[in-house]
Amino acid sequence: MKVVIDTSSLLSLVRYYLPFDKKTILFQVFREKIANGEILVIDKIIDECAYTSKGIVLISLSFLIDKNFNKTNNLPLNTEFVLPPSPAKFYRQVDSQFVNGVQKNRLTETQYDSVKNDFMNSADMKLILTSLTLIKDNPTEEVFLVTEETEVSNDHKVFKKIPAICSQLDIQTINIQQLVDKFDGISFEIL
Repeated sequence: MKVVIDTSSLLSLVRYYLPFDKKTILFQVFREKIANGEILVIDKIIDECAYTSKGIVLISLSFLIDKNFNKTNNLPLNTEFVLPPSPAKFYRQVDSQFVNGVQKNRLTETQYDSVKNDFMNSADMKLILTSLTLIKDNPTEEVFLVTEETEVSNDHKVFKKIPAICSQLDIQTINIQQLVDKFDGISFEIL
């Protein structure tokens, strides 16, 4: 199993799960799974975590910015040159299937090109491209993209949300709770 995780999921982990992890079991499991490459944290997510909620993710999961930990485990995953497996087809999908038509139609061609360029370089798109690459490189391995987003778009953005795009690309999405449920040997006890 390979897991690619977004900022909102890491934020949920540190806000809603780790405060109850008195014996640091969950913390250690995440640290171990990130170290062994089962959970992938990409460079764009580390960047987002630095300025989201006053950096609480990087404070709570300080190993994510520990130079020795990162060097030993080749972290974070560099996505600068990650490309879709079938670029021409993928870029057609971006323009036709991943876009919210009503929002796109409100923009001039130049404005749309600018918004599209920003989207193609966003953490969301890099998560999707990383997931596609993992699926292509090892088709027998289960790949999950962990996000707290829902498929329903209500934010008037030009491009659809991660789960909506992933459903069109056959990428499995789960939330942080579903990910924790997949880990063997972790149970929660409320004292």
